[in-house]
Amino acid sequence: MKRPGGASYEWVNSVSGVVAGFTVIFVIIAIGFVLGRRGTLGSEAQTVLSRLVFFVATPALLFDALATSDLAVIFSPNLYVAAATAFAVAIAYFVIAALWLKRSVPELTIGALSAGYVNSANLGIPIAVFVLGDASFVAPLLLFQIVVLSPIALTMLDLSTMRAGASRLDTLTAPFKNPIVLAGAAGLAVAVSGWTVPPAILQPFHLLGGASVPGALLAFGLSLQGVRVLEKGTSPRRDVALASVLKIVVQPLLAYAMGRYLLGLDGHALFAVVVVAALPTAQNVFVYASAYGRGMVLSRDSALVTTLASIPAIGIIATLLT
Repeated sequence: MKRPGGASYEWVNSVSGVVAGFTVIFVIIAIGFVLGRRGTLGSEAQTVLSRLVFFVATPALLFDALATSDLAVIFSPNLYVAAATAFAVAIAYFVIAALWLKRSVPELTIGALSAGYVNSANLGIPIAVFVLGDASFVAPLLLFQIVVLSPIALTMLDLSTMRAGASRLDTLTAPFKNPIVLAGAAGLAVAVSGWTVPPAILQPFHLLGGASVPGALLAFGLSLQGVRVLEKGTSPRRDVALASVLKIVVQPLLAYAMGRYLLGLDGHALFAVVVVAALPTAQNVFVYASAYGRGMVLSRDSALVTTLASIPAIGIIATLLT
């Protein structure tokens, strides 16, 4: 092995960081699975926990994160690559699955999120710290997904799952009743205004928001109880395969091409944008699917497949780019 600072040292450090980051989420998912297997939280635990994360914890996390963020950090090459590649693979999934698999809009939306919504919080931050050496590499992606990608997807889900005969007013106001959209908009408004929220007001949001990431992972673990991932006849295997290939193969390749040839990135900066693009599907997608009762198996299987596949993928990226 070369002295510290050499390519071999960087590769070993990157791989150890990948292992450390993934260990965190696998342990919490395993705890959720054991709780489900033992029936500790009851038969409705996964539904209740998913709804708690969707309606309470995640909105609190988004408000806390946005209200205290420096929006200047968004406008960086990391943002441009993250936004462009996420939109590209999400649109690709939507079009391919609509033409080839003939899915309805809610399932297409969940599949598009499975292909493009990166696990930027509970896995992205540890990977950024341990592998890239700086958590700020995922900050632009995290804010982009909060401010842009989630509201678009949730609006599509709201409108496409509305009951038949809904009034025009219900249609127009549906997106503005979504707790995640409302919390993101409120947090963004606070950040833009420059107002410092008093600690006594912000602290409850911080505490509740802290339950979002582990809650989503526990709910995901609970969902694995009594099921077989990619089970024939239950899992939409073609949908999962399409989302997984777009997420783990296509998105990192697009990030590399855009970073190197359009933005002129090289070295660690290029390595960072490609690693972030190779992160797996976020468990938040499963939470969204559970809240709307559409595409739950697709989001669950895609999250698990991409999480497992991203380990060797990031190892290969580290080998080629460090």
